[in-house]
Amino acid sequence: MKILAIETATAWQSVAILEENRVLARQDQDASGAHGTLLLPAIERLLMETELRLNDLDGLACSAGPGSFTGIRVGLATCLGLRAATSLPLVLVPTLEAMAWGVNSSVLPICPIVTSRRGELYWAVFRRTGDDQLHRLMTECVGPPAALARSLTEHTLVFGDGWSAMNAQIRAALPVSVKVSVSPLEVKPSAASVAVLGMQRFRRGDIAGDRVEPLYVQRAEAELQYDRSGGVSPVMRRQERVTKKIAQRLARGRQGRQSATQLRKKHA
Repeated sequence: MKILAIETATAWQSVAILEENRVLARQDQDASGAHGTLLLPAIERLLMETELRLNDLDGLACSAGPGSFTGIRVGLATCLGLRAATSLPLVLVPTLEAMAWGVNSSVLPICPIVTSRRGELYWAVFRRTGDDQLHRLMTECVGPPAALARSLTEHTLVFGDGWSAMNAQIRAALPVSVKVSVSPLEVKPSAASVAVLGMQRFRRGDIAGDRVEPLYVQRAEAELQYDRSGGVSPVMRRQERVTKKIAQRLARGRQGRQSATQLRKKHA
């Protein structure tokens, strides 16, 4: 099974194409505020590198949040546009779950932490089981560092840009009985982890339906503006643009193949 996976829920953009658990191509980059201009070119580079077309893929996997509202919308809308243009099935993977998958800890609970807005954090807690699966101990939460600290009840492995940004505040609010260990490796959101977890969802038949919503955890300002305006959501607007672009590129590809076939027949 070959799938294209996209991770844009934070400032770190990651795109990968995997066949089963093997990475065929991957690109990671800092895309702070620029997902909208960097994502499609990154996808095109990976397709060229692997000599694959979108229709050669078996599915799409997208990180669904929580994280940057803009980044999530760009990634999800792009996947929806690709799905509309190709009819490929789509699965959604929670961002924090994908981050936890990238940490190999069979002893301690795993707590990925990413920054929210207004000085708050997103976090969740997982434990890796003996059959190499993730068991969710705490669902996605949002709040100030003190709230995160109070939510931890045992020795926990922590990591993520939220920890890097606010570790002093978290440590100051930790209960005396609770310790934290910091991952020795810098763990950034990875499309490869999104792809692996996405394949598990494909096998379970957990395919996204017509109604797809980001995992915001808290209500986004974009949603409030949408309710007030009664207009089309930013996700839908970008989906329409991506669908149009992909359809045009697929059409150009078909025309190019037809021209090549005609040329071969002419000289045969």
